[in-house]
Amino acid sequence: MTAPVRLHDGVRLSDALPAEVNLTAEEYRAICASLGRAPNEVERHCFEVMWSEHCAYKHSREILRRLPTAGARVLQGPGENAGVVDLGEGWAVVWKMESHNHPSAVDPYHGAATGVGGIIRDVLAMGARPIALLDSLRFGPLDDVRARRLLHGVVGGIAGYGNSIGIPTVGGEVAVDPAYRENPLVNVACLGLVRSDRIARGRADPPGAVLLYAGARTGRDGIGGAAFASDALDAETEPSDRAAVQIGDPFAGKCLVEATLEALGTGHVLGLQDMGAGGLTCAAAEMAARSGRGVVINLDRVPCRESGMTSREILLSESQERMLLVAAAEHVEVLASIFRRWGLVADVVGRVTEDGRFQVQAGGASVADLPAALLTHAPSRRVVPVPPSTDGVEASRARPPLRDPTRMLLRLLATPEVCGKQPIFEQYDHMVQVRTVVRPGFGAAVLRLPESPPRGLALTVDGNGRWCAVDPYGGAAASVLEAAANLACVGAEPLAVTDCLNFASPEVPEVFWTFVRAVDGIAAACRALDVPVVGGNVSFYNEGPGGSILPTPVVAMVGLIPDVRGAPPPAAEGDGLILLGAPEAALGGSLYAREAWGNHGGALFAVDFPAAARTLACVREAVRRGVIALAHDVSDGGLAVALAECCLALGSGADILLPAAERTDAALFGEGGTRIVCAVPRARLPDVRALALEHDVPLAVLGTLGGRLLQIHGIVLGLDQIRRAWMRLGSVI
Repeated sequence: MTAPVRLHDGVRLSDALPAEVNLTAEEYRAICASLGRAPNEVERHCFEVMWSEHCAYKHSREILRRLPTAGARVLQGPGENAGVVDLGEGWAVVWKMESHNHPSAVDPYHGAATGVGGIIRDVLAMGARPIALLDSLRFGPLDDVRARRLLHGVVGGIAGYGNSIGIPTVGGEVAVDPAYRENPLVNVACLGLVRSDRIARGRADPPGAVLLYAGARTGRDGIGGAAFASDALDAETEPSDRAAVQIGDPFAGKCLVEATLEALGTGHVLGLQDMGAGGLTCAAAEMAARSGRGVVINLDRVPCRESGMTSREILLSESQERMLLVAAAEHVEVLASIFRRWGLVADVVGRVTEDGRFQVQAGGASVADLPAALLTHAPSRRVVPVPPSTDGVEASRARPPLRDPTRMLLRLLATPEVCGKQPIFEQYDHMVQVRTVVRPGFGAAVLRLPESPPRGLALTVDGNGRWCAVDPYGGAAASVLEAAANLACVGAEPLAVTDCLNFASPEVPEVFWTFVRAVDGIAAACRALDVPVVGGNVSFYNEGPGGSILPTPVVAMVGLIPDVRGAPPPAAEGDGLILLGAPEAALGGSLYAREAWGNHGGALFAVDFPAAARTLACVREAVRRGVIALAHDVSDGGLAVALAECCLALGSGADILLPAAERTDAALFGEGGTRIVCAVPRARLPDVRALALEHDVPLAVLGTLGGRLLQIHGIVLGLDQIRRAWMRLGSVI
């Protein structure tokens, strides 16, 4: 029998560590050794939240250092509330993506709504006005009642918060798979705009400055949310988990945005942080630790909306619409009056100290006294990654030949990944703020920049769990390339990536291997394109009693367009349809494999970074020169789906003739490489050929536009048939 471990104060570890504590014995031992004593109950709860996976990134932070984060335009990389990238002409964009997966599984409306609110405040905390949102959603198959309920609730929550707060949701994606049945994914990205000389940061400095609490009052909602997000879902505990889900108020959120920007405009705000995950504890401790300072907080001064709240509840509440400001004492009343004028509370709740300690007082007594650096730096957890076994996998992958390509194309067009998302994005106000040039529904969104005309921004979000289930490195890299392709199709130069890395338990060596390989794939693709990763989020423990999600790294990319005033030339009957990029394709990880065979198929396509970069540069230049009428990347569903979508966008049929050697299911429906279908006016085809030759990019003439039929080898479909299949989502949800 192992002897009990004795702590510095003589307390036995077996007695001091309650059974329900969210710390390992090793972590608790490290805390006690650092403090020279056992933490009291309030302190222990603070460690539980701050050392949770959600806040501390214990498994991932060493791996995330592999990502390229520097660049000539990067003003702020990972480590702050959001990344900042210079646009020139005195402006910068703030860019961040977060997940709210577990809360959305338990309470889809409020879980998704507060995910939107949280990411907006992360961008606001950098001093930026939020100007656009993107979402990336995953659910179980939509013939499942619960999956439809989750989708309705999540979309309603995103719409309810975003529309009310006046920030447009301009794009996104939806995918389904049985692996997401129990654990949906709700990832939201926010883009903000800030003067490059007015960037705010989450710092608590100098000593003597005060901490100003501003926004809504603190309640009992969301307590333990960070710890809840760091554990697997369990159907038996779902009712109790609802207490960990925050309840948002978008109207208070709108007031908070305007009041905070007005306060920043005074020049008196020295530091700014959102009270999100971990609440007041996380905001104050992180601000102190970043600055090498300490803080003293008086909980008696925290505005609460419920009576009798305990110290733990006040410290760890994740109630929404709250910010923590640092300011000189003589400027507090000016700042507080701004928030009060907007109908919000504002009170001094503490001060900055020199000693580096996180101190909390309540009722005239000390309830917590900890080193801020210890609270914000949990020890890393090391797992040896192990590749998953593939024994017997190939034998189970029956691949019957394609018998009816027409029926397969219609089936693929009707999948949630491909079909028209109007039933979703029409619930979003995507025109508020009057910046939107290219609306959601087809490739990247485009926003005008009236602050810096005639320039504009393009943004997109992409991820593919099917690809990553086959090859996490290649699938993650391909997701980066797909995002870059969407930007190239509107003439945008990539500026920066923010990512959301969704995986199951990192404590499982095989899962951790997929995570490591996915990070390496993102890093390799971003280096090949010279695009920095300026921030993001890791979401682990996405699993339930029925199993784990697919490994799902999601990439959001923002790009710069020099001039958004120009329109592409119109397409006319007889104009050409061409394919730019390497013609190779594979059925591994494809929608075809899922729909035809019920599995992920064989090997993924090979990623060719130099070829992809050349193709993207060629397409980008062609769009900017105005020599193509439409550019659309080949992705989910392959070439046949891309051609059908182009026909819908142009309102024209097409006559396509593939070379005899390529008249196969892989040629029609394979997914791979960086390939772009372009509609080219007849008179401009020589210009496009010259560009392709200059960039060393393969160009294949596929056929011509005209009529009301799409004709590919073995497929003849009218536009009305294509549109009915593509519009199927409305009848499903």
